[in-house]
Amino acid sequence: MTTGLDRARTKMAEAGATDAAIDVFTHYYAQAGDESGAYIREDDIEALTDPPRLASVDIDPDAARDALARTVLIKLNGGLGTSMGLDGPKTLLPVRGRKTFLDILVAQVLRARERYEARLPLLFMNSFRTREATLDHLSRYDELPVGGLPVDFLQGFEPKLTVDGLEPVSWPADPALEWCPPGHGDIYTSLVGTGLLDQLLDAGFRYVSIANGDNLGAGPNAALAGWFAQSGAPYAAEVCPRTPNDRKGGHLAIRKADGQLILRDTAQTAPEEMKYFTDEYRHPYFHANNLWVDLQALKRLMAERRNVLGLPLIRNLKTVDPADKASTPVVQLETAMGAAIEVFPGARAIAVERDRFLPVKTTNELMLVRSDAFALDGDARLLATTERLPEVSLDKRFYSLLPDFDRRVEYVPSLREARSLTVEGDWSFPDPVTVVGDAHLPDRGEPSVVTDEVIGRR
Repeated sequence: MTTGLDRARTKMAEAGATDAAIDVFTHYYAQAGDESGAYIREDDIEALTDPPRLASVDIDPDAARDALARTVLIKLNGGLGTSMGLDGPKTLLPVRGRKTFLDILVAQVLRARERYEARLPLLFMNSFRTREATLDHLSRYDELPVGGLPVDFLQGFEPKLTVDGLEPVSWPADPALEWCPPGHGDIYTSLVGTGLLDQLLDAGFRYVSIANGDNLGAGPNAALAGWFAQSGAPYAAEVCPRTPNDRKGGHLAIRKADGQLILRDTAQTAPEEMKYFTDEYRHPYFHANNLWVDLQALKRLMAERRNVLGLPLIRNLKTVDPADKASTPVVQLETAMGAAIEVFPGARAIAVERDRFLPVKTTNELMLVRSDAFALDGDARLLATTERLPEVSLDKRFYSLLPDFDRRVEYVPSLREARSLTVEGDWSFPDPVTVVGDAHLPDRGEPSVVTDEVIGRR
């Protein structure tokens, strides 16, 4: 009898999925009906409280230069930015004047190549929804490709499954919506399945630095490359000191059973233990999702495990058409790349400064990085111009989608002297304004305009 798994495997093969991708999907399909998930209990872990700090490690400059020369940078670029109302790659969003994420990421790499005389390839892991637009934008940078290496590779794809029956969903109105990416944990499978892992090793590269495409802080860093090479670790994760604003972010911990570093996210925390998870004093570092992997170690591990790393499954419940909540309910089988830390014996963590973690997930963060609270230096790094970055909170009803944000914020306020900016209600910023100290714009119940040149109080 043909099963839902059989139909899903056939559908993937007919669409051109790699054997590795089909094997991984098969592994997770067996867990797809388990809604409970696996909790990581507080009693089974020890907090990571004293990782080495990049600012304190002693790295020989020549060793750092040599390590960077053998390093590849990969940026995750599969997201469309739908949470901000975008229908294309989020990395094509302008963040500094007309410069997009992509422009700044490329500039960071080109400057580092000059400084360190390193090949330093920059690759993007695209989804089938982001590839065309991304490659079109990157085509203006003739100097970007290195040797015979591509500038991108495709993330895997898999069928969305009906919640009732775990069958590959059918959606004739838009067959493209029948497919989804399997989460960024798929990066390891895709490196193998596309042949890129072997291609990088054959070209003489040993290390890869992986980060989200919307994190402009995770640029080339010779000291980090040198530390990773010197450590001899097969895998390392960057962590940052936690603040009350980071309570929902995942954190690393040490598994008591074997001393292995593991990643714990909110979905892996029992509701009654969330008080421990969110305690920034108990777990003082959060996971920045900036990773370092030894390519030789990855090749060995993937061979040993027959391309199935066995990362914890994330069951993502959606509708087949994300824009239509009445469409067929589906489950997407996903994994997180940071969870791979638990399958690399000897994996390490390194504490970095907050400037390595500058993601843009909401228009609150977009306003901040577009403002004068940041500046681009000569190496195209985004640096804070103030000792303490202000908190920005914009009314979600009027600012969460980019078209609404851009229509209301014609001029981004000066935030260099601000501690916080809270906007409640429908306010527009048609002229330059300076925020000082703490500023609060209350909801007036009607569209309002900021007319003062300075708002807030010290």
